Amino acid sequence: QVQLVESGGGLVQPGGSLRLSCAASGSIFSIYAMGWYRQAPGKQRELVASITSAGRTNYADSVKGRFTISRDNPKNTSYLQMNNLKPEDTAVYYCNAVLMLSHRDTYNAYWGQGTQVTVSS
Repeated sequence: QVQLVESGGGLVQPGGSLRLSCAASGSIFSIYAMGWYRQAPGKQRELVASITSAGRTNYADSVKGRFTISRDNPKNTSYLQMNNLKPEDTAVYYCNAVLMLSHRDTYNAYWGQGTQVTVSS
């Protein structure tokens, strides 16, 4: 059984910062990539940022220059540093990991339960 546990969401004023964390636990053989998605009310879930085990990153255009994703491979943990937050960043943020449970497995995607980020004055 794999669990992805997010933390760090909350309420912040425009221009403020938050740091999200996602820890993957369980019987994990290998994690290829970890990422963060978000879903605002009435909108589809969208990719915010992702990072591979080699450190290659990908960002949505709307967050480039403001958000930074990082990863601690030995701890199976990813982080999303969010700076200069805007009201349009308000959403539920979901952690995602593409991983294998054993060497016989294939890579599959797993999701956290989500954490609310609200940017408002």
